[in-house]
Amino acid sequence: MKLQQCSVRKFLLMASACAALAAVIIISALYSLTGNTAVVFGGLLLTAVFFVCGAVCLKFFQVKLSEFTDSLCTTLDSMMDGGEKPEVDFNAETSLARISHQLERLYSMMQVSRSRVEKEKAELQSLVSDISHQTKTPIANLKMINDTMLTRSVPEDKQREFLQASGSQLDKLAFLIQAMVKTSRLETGIITLEKKQVLLADTLSEAINGVLVQLEKKKITLSVHCPENLKFYHDRRWTAEALYNLLDNAVKYTPECGCIAVTVEEWEIYLKIDVADSGRGIPESEQAAIFKRFYREEAVHDIDGIGIGLYLAREIIAMQGGYMKVTSGVGKGSVFSVFLPCR
Repeated sequence: MKLQQCSVRKFLLMASACAALAAVIIISALYSLTGNTAVVFGGLLLTAVFFVCGAVCLKFFQVKLSEFTDSLCTTLDSMMDGGEKPEVDFNAETSLARISHQLERLYSMMQVSRSRVEKEKAELQSLVSDISHQTKTPIANLKMINDTMLTRSVPEDKQREFLQASGSQLDKLAFLIQAMVKTSRLETGIITLEKKQVLLADTLSEAINGVLVQLEKKKITLSVHCPENLKFYHDRRWTAEALYNLLDNAVKYTPECGCIAVTVEEWEIYLKIDVADSGRGIPESEQAAIFKRFYREEAVHDIDGIGIGLYLAREIIAMQGGYMKVTSGVGKGSVFSVFLPCR
């Protein structure tokens, strides 16, 4: 039988039997050499004392082990249930203290993991709720248009009008899905930003090209102040995406014949990019919430948008070690400032 498979009780019985046998052999050998019965009685007495002391020590060890086992089971149950933090007994035996210390570390790791899981669960629930809310209106509109065209006789001019309306709703759904894909890929780390030293003017041009049609349609004046040969480390593609979202927002909330200005300033540590517009402005009470996913002010629900552009822009800038802030007032326009580290 292998020693690893032997129980503690069997091992102690075997050890006691071996000790008793060794004592008998030793006592017999001494008696055969001396012929003195006092040696035999002395040997037997010494053996008895040895076994009594061993039994006391064994009982003490068994009690301590049982107490520690009960404490360990209670602590583990509490840890699994998310209860109180286990206490470390630094005055206990070295082995038990080490186990207690490891339990404390394990508990801390479990708490961090549990908090992360709860946070991810809450974010997932929020995301599902947001997507459901955002898709509910366009899907309902598409169903209504479809049912109308199937159940009623619609003139050709009305059919064209309905098809244009359904196309608009499909565009909104497509934009929502694309925005959610970009956001999820960034948040889950599927996409990693690659910072390279490239011209900022090229990045700005890429962002501005995305809003040229809207600018011309609303006759908005755009001015750009950026040093031509300014290079710094950033991810060109995703930084252009962030700046495009800021410009797109500015175009949406700037009235016809308004103006938008993009200004770049070199600071010692950061590069500052301002996107200023002459729009309606943002109330101070709303400025802390506008960067939340799918958040939109009640006063601007008549303007197309789903409220994810600023959230996505902030995530992109934050992933490059930068940050954003807004300065605005009702009727005074808004200035969205992007701060990106120069190195």
